[in-house]
Amino acid sequence: MSSVPSPGLAHLLAHAERRLGRRMAVVLAEEECSVEQWRVLSIIADGRGHPMTEIADQVLMPAPSLTKLVDRMVADNLVHRRPDRADRRRVLLHLTARGRTLHQRAAHRLLTDQTRLLDAIDDHGDLVRLLARLTAVLDQEPAEENGDEHAEKILPVS
Repeated sequence: MSSVPSPGLAHLLAHAERRLGRRMAVVLAEEECSVEQWRVLSIIADGRGHPMTEIADQVLMPAPSLTKLVDRMVADNLVHRRPDRADRRRVLLHLTARGRTLHQRAAHRLLTDQTRLLDAIDDHGDLVRLLARLTAVLDQEPAEENGDEHAEKILPVS
């Protein structure tokens, strides 16, 4: 019996995220789109317009980095900034027609790839549902400092 512990949840999720990010980058490169651009396009594709602070939170980027990315996307005619009608001090980000077309093409490519990937592991929606639940729990419950009674479920050991 091995005394080396199996990888913990954080380790497995980090490795899966890195590999999935690389895979997405390859798929998106076919549309000349970066993963970061894709994340921005996906958030604003609902057509409602979103402030930069909200986008930065959702794409997990610091505000200065997001501003540089959005400046490039504006120059490439993928997005445009418009003052918020409800609060003229705020600026909202919207897709241009070119950005919407890119989003639709990239979304189709990513969905096709994601379907192949999930079919390969014989997943029927469980993985996404469980990850969404895990995220919700992590957002609500702070880690206990004196040990967690559920640690065995999260960090399995061989």
